[in-house]
Amino acid sequence: MKYILLGSLGNITKPVAQQLIAKGHSVTIVSSQPAKAAEITALGAKPAIGSVEDADFLTATFKGADAAYLMIPPKLDANPWKEWIGGMGRKYAQAVKASGLKKLVFLSSIGADKPAGVGPVSGIHLAEEGLKTLSGVDILFLRPGYFYFNLFAVIGLIKQAGIYGNNFGPDRKLIMVHPRDIAAVAAEELLDLSFKGVSVRYIAGDERNSKDVAAVLGAAIGKPGLPYVPFSDEDTEKGMIAAGLPEEVAKNYTEMGVAIRTGIMFEDYQKHRPALSPTKLEDFAKEFAEAYNS
Repeated sequence: MKYILLGSLGNITKPVAQQLIAKGHSVTIVSSQPAKAAEITALGAKPAIGSVEDADFLTATFKGADAAYLMIPPKLDANPWKEWIGGMGRKYAQAVKASGLKKLVFLSSIGADKPAGVGPVSGIHLAEEGLKTLSGVDILFLRPGYFYFNLFAVIGLIKQAGIYGNNFGPDRKLIMVHPRDIAAVAAEELLDLSFKGVSVRYIAGDERNSKDVAAVLGAAIGKPGLPYVPFSDEDTEKGMIAAGLPEEVAKNYTEMGVAIRTGIMFEDYQKHRPALSPTKLEDFAKEFAEAYNS
């Protein structure tokens, strides 16, 4: 089988590639960075160097493939951000249609059932809608929870202020997952390819509120009793801008925090809760401690 994977050598794409290659399949990895070509080749894959914003490049890359793993890379200077994300979905659909590709696994997100009110994930919803315009193509939308790796962003806050905080609220359970568990599901689905039509699969590893997250991370870094401090939406947005994020990004992340706090982010997930994947918060906390102490 011939597979095309977007995402360069990221935390999901690389392990997906390794699992497909181990099964003897041909894998092409798309990267915008020429410097990655040698590492991709060393992995046993073929590099395709170009921009995912170039529909002609994608069309040529997709031709002859049996299936593809698609994801939308971060672009923090996009404005309006949601519309850019949605536009990428439409661009992917254009390339898929022109290439004749028939099987897609798309990295979506928990909350992508919502057309508005969930921050950048509203853009992912638009991307899903763009891909749904394809006819005769089987598409599986993977909707993972909040990446554990997002928690690395609070290391500076803990070191500077001695607190863990966000605008999620203290009691709302956050649905979280490790990228390696997402990669395992993506590889499983790509190897099987039995999905038909348009379908959705949720991926989650743990469900913990922010007070629990503070306690587990605090224990792992030698700060038992690390306090959780709820932030107002206004302070959340101002804090992200002060940390260097563009206003558009800060506004969208703040909106996502509101969606988590109110629970609308997880409404569809709760109707289709999957069996939880292996990596729990305590497992990730060991990685967090390594990063914190490095």
